[in-house]
Amino acid sequence: MKKIRGFVLLLLICGCISAVLACTSAIIGGEASASGRILLWKHRDTGTEHSFVARVAPPAGEAGMAYIALFNGGDSLLLEAWTGVNEAGFAVMNTASYNLAPDTARLRDQEGIVMSRALRVCRDVASFDSILRCMPRPLGVQANFGCADASGHAAYFETCDTGFVRIDLLRPDTMIVRTNYSHSGVDDGGLGYIREASAETLLAPMVRRGDVAPHAIFDSVSCSFYHSLLGYDAFAAADSSDRWLVDQDFIPRYSTGASVIIELPAPGDAPDSAVMWTALGYPPCSGLYKASLDSICEGLLPHGKLWHAPLCDEAVARKHEIFPIERGSGKHYIYLPALRKYMNHPNHNCLNKLY
Repeated sequence: MKKIRGFVLLLLICGCISAVLACTSAIIGGEASASGRILLWKHRDTGTEHSFVARVAPPAGEAGMAYIALFNGGDSLLLEAWTGVNEAGFAVMNTASYNLAPDTARLRDQEGIVMSRALRVCRDVASFDSILRCMPRPLGVQANFGCADASGHAAYFETCDTGFVRIDLLRPDTMIVRTNYSHSGVDDGGLGYIREASAETLLAPMVRRGDVAPHAIFDSVSCSFYHSLLGYDAFAAADSSDRWLVDQDFIPRYSTGASVIIELPAPGDAPDSAVMWTALGYPPCSGLYKASLDSICEGLLPHGKLWHAPLCDEAVARKHEIFPIERGSGKHYIYLPALRKYMNHPNHNCLNKLY
């Protein structure tokens, strides 16, 4: 155990922790889910601690569809959607990819703009394919876009400035996981290999049983400290006397700003019946709340001049108890007594219940 801990510490000393963003995501087929609905999971890592959920309606007199989406705190104009679902039952999400052709200097970081446009105009996966083909080049993105629709189609689009490679979910009893590299990109490039393996390991038993559910993804994956390279759950393995844990290659990490599971309509359901289960902030000290096109939990909505969501404010404050060292590389160290307070609290199941 001490040798393994020493190995992880050596990784930190050698500078192996990257400052780039590190989302983890999955598309889970309807036959693998408990509800029979396709699930899109996006565990978002970002340099922006605050986020919120809002409903966007098309401007008066303009064509388009209403949708709900995750936005950065302060985005009062609702310009950049970071995952969402619209009234036609089309949903989209992304992870940054770091092994595709690089963005041009002229146009970059357009992923949120692309997803906002897609939610406004796309009715299905085929129409997302079409808008990617028709958009002017350069696209200004390096991303794995995951999307699905109410007819049961789902795919990832591994996308760079000049085009994309489409990877469809071929069977409804399977899943696809993507982190921060594209399988069609440069071999051994990009990031997230350990997180991808961790997510696949944690999700695979649920997929085989066909009982994947939003709360199970949140509790068992978004809040898990399983490390696939080391082969164990570092939080569960820590001694009760241990006070610190190195934050390296876990799915929940200092930069995690939200975890979202979109539950799409099943064929035959009303297209606007999708649910966007949302945990704002650092998942181990957050909770999963319900958002739909006709109802969004009040705590997820933006409030005040800063356009912050109250539930996110609470989760961010808790996160800073878990990462209390502010100087130097302190954000890479988890204070275990604070993490235990939330993970092992008698009301933890209450905190993380579905509302």
